[in-house]
Amino acid sequence: MESVRRWWQDLSGLVLPAECGGCGTARTVLCHRCRAALHGTVPRRVRPHPEPPGLPAVHAAARYADEVRAVLLAHKERGALALTRPLGTALAGAVRVGLGEEGAGEGEGPPPPSRAVLLVPVPSARRATRSRGHDPARRIALAAAAELRATGVPARVAAVLRQRRVVADQTGLNSRQRLDNLRGALAVAAGGARLLRGADAVVLVDDLVTTGASLAEAARAVRAALETHRAAEAVGPAAVDTHRVGPAGRAAGEEGVAAVYDSAAREGSGVRPSEAWEGGTDPAPVRTPGAARSADLLRAAVVAAPPDAFEMNRN
Repeated sequence: MESVRRWWQDLSGLVLPAECGGCGTARTVLCHRCRAALHGTVPRRVRPHPEPPGLPAVHAAARYADEVRAVLLAHKERGALALTRPLGTALAGAVRVGLGEEGAGEGEGPPPPSRAVLLVPVPSARRATRSRGHDPARRIALAAAAELRATGVPARVAAVLRQRRVVADQTGLNSRQRLDNLRGALAVAAGGARLLRGADAVVLVDDLVTTGASLAEAARAVRAALETHRAAEAVGPAAVDTHRVGPAGRAAGEEGVAAVYDSAAREGSGVRPSEAWEGGTDPAPVRTPGAARSADLLRAAVVAAPPDAFEMNRN
């Protein structure tokens, strides 16, 4: 039944009469006004208040209010999959600005990053994914990666984060309670450290940031995996990440471990193992400088953030 539901959502998003996901205007997926709300401003650095420890620099494309809020909810909760592409375009803009932050002058856009960029979506709880019939963050990440590649940025999606335990519903929890609820909840799947290590920049991505607890926990898990991998590598090659991603995109002993996603056409399709990055070779054994940069260049990007998160931006 789950596969039938996903198939019907994909089909209905393509062939049924559409209405604007933001305001309900008939016969358009996203009207000009709502598209301007989503894409009309330059992505900016955002900071939740209070800012959780370990949160990387986060850039957001739009304020989470009015039309943008409606668009995100339509995509996430109502399965309006036709909105995936415009949301992915917005996320790609936030990724580009975040990666070019250090070299960008006031009021000018950053040049396209030339390094290999790995987008790592924050995973939804399994029960939420089952209920919705899709994983919104992963789907938007795939669209964002396609948009980035179209503009010359070598981007891929690696869904390597997994929930280690069941967490409580975050609704109604304050920032401290959310941090406690998520502490230690995520881990990088077996084989995922090699994928992270092979990138020159790692960007955690989600549709929305509120308190920053989810992104902070994801960052902790990624940093821990990279440190563990680096320590094992120092011992010797034989100790480095023996869980290799196989032809089916799964690591030994881990069911359903996703590798690098190369296609935005359908969520969960186009899986490539880590051995097939660019040019069909695994960059990990020869990319030690890049591995160090991937830890230092850990960033986060989201489609939207609350208006006060923009106001808390401190230079």
